[in-house]
Amino acid sequence: MYRHLLRSRPQKILNVFQRIRFRVFVACGLASAGTSFTSSRTATSGRLLAGLILCAIFAHSPSGHALEFTADQITKADGRVQKAIIYYRDDMWRIEHHSMGPVNVTIVRKDKQVVWMLLSRMRHFKTVPYAADHDLKVSERLEGEVAREEIGKEIREGHPTILYEVTTKQGERVEVYYQWVATDIHFPMKLARKDGSWIVEYQHVKIRPVSDYLFQLPVNFQPLEEFDRQNEKTRVPDQPQSEPKRNM
Repeated sequence: MYRHLLRSRPQKILNVFQRIRFRVFVACGLASAGTSFTSSRTATSGRLLAGLILCAIFAHSPSGHALEFTADQITKADGRVQKAIIYYRDDMWRIEHHSMGPVNVTIVRKDKQVVWMLLSRMRHFKTVPYAADHDLKVSERLEGEVAREEIGKEIREGHPTILYEVTTKQGERVEVYYQWVATDIHFPMKLARKDGSWIVEYQHVKIRPVSDYLFQLPVNFQPLEEFDRQNEKTRVPDQPQSEPKRNM
Protein backbone atom coordinates (compact mmCIF):
# COMPACT_ATOMS: atom_id res chain seq x y z
CA MET A 1 0.00 0.00 0.00
CA TYR A 2 2.89 2.36 0.76
CA ARG A 3 5.05 1.30 -2.15
CA HIS A 4 4.04 4.29 -4.25
CA LEU A 5 5.16 6.62 -1.44
CA LEU A 6 8.51 4.86 -1.17
CA ARG A 7 8.98 5.12 -4.92
CA SER A 8 8.09 8.81 -4.98
CA ARG A 9 10.30 9.83 -2.04
CA PRO A 10 13.64 9.78 -3.94
CA GLN A 11 12.09 11.91 -6.67
CA LYS A 12 10.87 14.43 -4.09
CA ILE A 13 14.32 14.61 -2.53
CA LEU A 14 15.86 15.17 -5.97
CA ASN A 15 13.36 17.94 -6.71
CA VAL A 16 14.21 19.69 -3.43
CA PHE A 17 17.92 19.45 -4.14
CA GLN A 18 17.44 20.88 -7.62
CA ARG A 19 15.42 23.80 -6.24
CA ILE A 20 18.17 24.58 -3.72
CA ARG A 21 20.83 24.33 -6.42
CA PHE A 22 18.85 26.63 -8.70
CA ARG A 23 18.61 29.24 -5.93
CA VAL A 24 22.38 29.06 -5.49
CA PHE A 25 22.85 29.78 -9.20
CA VAL A 26 20.48 32.75 -8.98
CA ALA A 27 22.43 34.13 -6.01
CA CYS A 28 25.70 33.78 -7.91
CA GLY A 29 24.30 35.36 -11.05
CA LEU A 30 24.53 32.12 -13.02
CA ALA A 31 20.77 31.99 -13.63
CA SER A 32 17.99 34.57 -13.67
CA ALA A 33 15.16 34.55 -11.19
CA GLY A 34 12.72 34.55 -14.10
CA THR A 35 13.97 31.20 -15.35
CA SER A 36 11.43 28.50 -14.63
CA PHE A 37 12.39 25.61 -12.37
CA THR A 38 11.25 23.18 -15.04
CA SER A 39 13.50 24.67 -17.70
CA SER A 40 16.44 24.76 -15.28
CA ARG A 41 16.14 20.99 -14.84
CA THR A 42 16.83 20.51 -18.54
CA ALA A 43 20.36 22.02 -18.24
CA THR A 44 23.12 19.54 -18.66
CA SER A 45 24.80 18.18 -15.55
CA GLY A 46 28.22 19.32 -16.82
CA ARG A 47 27.10 22.92 -17.08
CA LEU A 48 25.46 22.85 -13.65
CA LEU A 49 28.54 21.33 -12.08
CA ALA A 50 30.84 23.89 -13.69
CA GLY A 51 28.61 26.71 -12.51
CA LEU A 52 28.51 25.35 -8.98
CA ILE A 53 32.32 25.13 -8.88
CA LEU A 54 32.69 28.71 -10.14
CA CYS A 55 30.16 29.91 -7.60
CA ALA A 56 32.07 28.24 -4.78
CA ILE A 57 35.34 29.79 -5.95
CA PHE A 58 33.94 33.31 -6.05
CA ALA A 59 32.11 32.86 -2.75
CA HIS A 60 35.29 31.90 -0.91
CA SER A 61 37.72 34.29 -2.62
CA PRO A 62 38.12 37.45 -0.53
CA SER A 63 39.44 39.46 -3.47
CA GLY A 64 40.45 38.88 -7.03
CA HIS A 65 43.43 41.23 -6.59
CA ALA A 66 44.97 39.95 -3.34
CA LEU A 67 48.74 40.41 -3.35
CA GLU A 68 50.98 37.52 -2.27
CA PHE A 69 54.69 37.40 -2.99
CA THR A 70 58.20 36.58 -1.76
CA ALA A 71 61.22 38.80 -2.37
CA ASP A 72 64.62 39.96 -1.17
CA GLN A 73 64.43 43.43 0.37
CA ILE A 74 67.31 45.92 0.49
CA THR A 75 66.82 49.08 2.56
CA LYS A 76 69.24 52.01 2.64
CA ALA A 77 68.82 54.73 5.26
CA ASP A 78 71.13 56.90 7.35
CA GLY A 79 74.16 55.44 5.61
CA ARG A 80 73.23 51.87 6.57
CA VAL A 81 72.18 48.95 4.39
CA GLN A 82 69.78 46.31 5.74
CA LYS A 83 68.80 43.11 3.94
CA ALA A 84 65.85 40.82 4.59
CA ILE A 85 63.61 38.19 3.01
CA ILE A 86 59.93 39.13 2.73
CA TYR A 87 56.93 36.79 2.72
CA TYR A 88 53.86 38.91 2.07
CA ARG A 89 50.10 38.61 2.05
CA ASP A 90 47.75 41.60 1.96
CA ASP A 91 47.15 41.94 5.71
CA MET A 92 50.15 40.05 7.09
CA TRP A 93 53.83 39.73 6.29
CA ARG A 94 57.00 38.11 7.62
CA ILE A 95 60.45 39.74 7.58
CA GLU A 96 63.49 37.51 8.06
CA HIS A 97 66.34 39.88 8.92
CA HIS A 98 69.93 39.28 7.82
CA SER A 99 71.31 41.53 10.57
CA MET A 100 72.99 40.15 13.70
CA GLY A 101 70.60 41.79 16.16
CA PRO A 102 68.59 39.86 18.77
CA VAL A 103 65.40 39.99 16.67
CA ASN A 104 65.89 37.86 13.55
CA VAL A 105 62.24 37.52 12.45
CA THR A 106 59.39 40.03 12.55
CA ILE A 107 55.80 38.93 11.87
CA VAL A 108 53.37 41.76 11.18
CA ARG A 109 49.69 40.86 11.60
CA LYS A 110 47.75 43.88 10.42
CA ASP A 111 44.55 41.84 10.71
CA LYS A 112 45.20 41.39 14.45
CA GLN A 113 46.81 44.84 14.89
CA VAL A 114 49.91 43.28 16.47
CA VAL A 115 53.58 42.72 15.61
CA TRP A 116 55.56 39.73 16.90
CA MET A 117 59.32 40.05 17.15
CA LEU A 118 60.97 36.62 17.40
CA LEU A 119 64.18 36.05 19.33
CA SER A 120 64.99 32.63 17.91
CA ARG A 121 68.12 31.96 19.96
CA MET A 122 66.16 32.49 23.18
CA ARG A 123 62.95 30.93 21.82
CA HIS A 124 60.98 33.96 23.00
CA PHE A 125 58.89 36.62 21.29
CA LYS A 126 57.82 40.15 22.11
CA THR A 127 54.45 41.62 21.12
CA VAL A 128 54.09 45.29 20.18
CA PRO A 129 51.07 47.15 18.77
CA TYR A 130 50.78 47.50 15.00
CA ALA A 131 51.51 50.97 13.60
CA ALA A 132 51.38 52.45 10.11
CA ASP A 133 55.21 52.64 10.13
CA HIS A 134 55.28 48.84 9.76
CA ASP A 135 53.72 49.00 6.27
CA LEU A 136 56.02 47.98 3.41
CA LYS A 137 54.65 50.39 0.75
CA VAL A 138 54.25 47.65 -1.88
CA SER A 139 51.09 48.96 -3.53
CA GLU A 140 51.22 50.78 -6.86
CA ARG A 141 49.69 53.92 -5.34
CA LEU A 142 51.22 55.51 -2.26
CA GLU A 143 49.19 56.55 0.75
CA GLY A 144 48.33 60.24 0.59
CA GLU A 145 49.32 60.47 -3.08
CA VAL A 146 48.37 63.80 -4.66
CA ALA A 147 50.43 63.84 -7.89
CA ARG A 148 52.18 61.35 -10.20
CA GLU A 149 54.33 62.08 -13.25
CA GLU A 150 55.91 59.53 -15.58
CA ILE A 151 59.62 60.15 -16.08
CA GLY A 152 60.88 57.22 -18.13
CA LYS A 153 61.04 53.48 -18.72
CA GLU A 154 63.66 50.84 -18.02
CA ILE A 155 64.15 47.13 -17.36
CA ARG A 156 64.71 46.01 -13.75
CA GLU A 157 65.27 42.36 -12.85
CA GLY A 158 63.92 41.43 -16.28
CA HIS A 159 60.65 43.35 -15.73
CA PRO A 160 59.53 46.28 -17.92
CA THR A 161 59.34 49.19 -15.49
CA ILE A 162 57.99 52.73 -15.51
CA LEU A 163 59.73 55.36 -13.37
CA TYR A 164 57.39 57.87 -11.70
CA GLU A 165 57.87 60.94 -9.58
CA VAL A 166 55.18 60.75 -6.90
CA THR A 167 54.13 63.45 -4.45
CA THR A 168 52.36 62.56 -1.21
CA LYS A 169 50.79 64.77 1.43
CA GLN A 170 49.75 63.77 4.93
CA GLY A 171 48.64 66.71 7.03
CA GLU A 172 51.18 69.45 6.43
CA ARG A 173 53.97 67.02 5.52
CA VAL A 174 54.81 66.75 1.82
CA GLU A 175 57.13 64.02 0.51
CA VAL A 176 58.40 63.42 -3.04
CA TYR A 177 59.42 59.91 -4.13
CA TYR A 178 60.80 58.12 -7.17
CA GLN A 179 58.91 54.88 -7.79
CA TRP A 180 59.80 52.10 -10.25
CA VAL A 181 56.67 50.04 -11.06
CA ALA A 182 56.94 46.75 -12.97
CA THR A 183 54.10 46.80 -15.48
CA ASP A 184 53.95 43.03 -16.01
CA ILE A 185 53.41 42.14 -12.34
CA HIS A 186 52.05 45.53 -11.15
CA PHE A 187 54.62 45.73 -8.39
CA PRO A 188 56.87 48.60 -7.14
CA MET A 189 60.40 47.22 -7.60
CA LYS A 190 62.02 50.25 -6.00
CA LEU A 191 60.95 53.28 -3.99
CA ALA A 192 63.20 56.18 -2.99
CA ARG A 193 62.80 59.58 -1.45
CA LYS A 194 63.82 62.26 -3.92
CA ASP A 195 66.53 63.54 -1.58
CA GLY A 196 68.07 60.03 -1.40
CA SER A 197 67.75 59.75 2.39
CA TRP A 198 65.74 56.51 2.20
CA ILE A 199 65.62 53.77 -0.46
CA VAL A 200 63.94 50.36 -0.50
CA GLU A 201 64.44 47.90 -3.34
CA TYR A 202 62.99 44.44 -4.03
CA GLN A 203 64.85 41.72 -5.91
CA HIS A 204 63.91 38.19 -7.01
CA VAL A 205 60.22 39.04 -6.69
CA LYS A 206 57.96 36.00 -7.10
CA ILE A 207 54.19 36.52 -7.19
CA ARG A 208 52.89 33.30 -5.64
CA PRO A 209 50.79 31.98 -2.72
CA VAL A 210 52.46 32.09 0.69
CA SER A 211 51.86 29.43 3.35
CA ASP A 212 49.82 30.32 6.44
CA TYR A 213 52.33 28.86 8.87
CA LEU A 214 54.84 31.62 8.06
CA PHE A 215 52.54 34.13 9.79
CA GLN A 216 51.97 32.07 12.95
CA LEU A 217 53.91 32.09 16.20
CA PRO A 218 56.16 29.03 16.68
CA VAL A 219 54.52 26.68 19.18
CA ASN A 220 57.65 26.37 21.35
CA PHE A 221 58.21 30.13 21.76
CA GLN A 222 57.29 31.87 25.02
CA PRO A 223 56.32 35.52 25.55
CA LEU A 224 59.29 37.64 26.58
CA GLU A 225 57.09 39.23 29.24
CA GLU A 226 56.67 35.83 30.90
CA PHE A 227 60.45 35.38 30.87
CA ASP A 228 60.86 38.73 32.62
CA ARG A 229 58.30 37.79 35.28
CA GLN A 230 60.11 34.52 35.98
CA ASN A 231 63.37 36.42 36.44
CA GLU A 232 61.66 38.72 38.91
CA LYS A 233 60.46 35.72 40.93
CA THR A 234 63.86 34.01 41.05
CA ARG A 235 65.89 37.16 41.74
CA VAL A 236 67.46 37.19 45.24
CA PRO A 237 66.27 40.28 47.12
CA ASP A 238 68.93 42.73 48.14
CA GLN A 239 70.11 42.18 51.75
CA PRO A 240 69.73 45.22 53.99
CA GLN A 241 73.04 46.64 54.98
CA SER A 242 73.86 46.19 58.65
CA GLU A 243 74.23 49.29 60.70
CA PRO A 244 77.92 50.10 61.19
CA LYS A 245 79.24 49.41 64.65
CA ARG A 246 80.04 52.33 66.80
CA ASN A 247 83.35 52.53 68.60
CA MET A 248 82.81 52.41 72.32
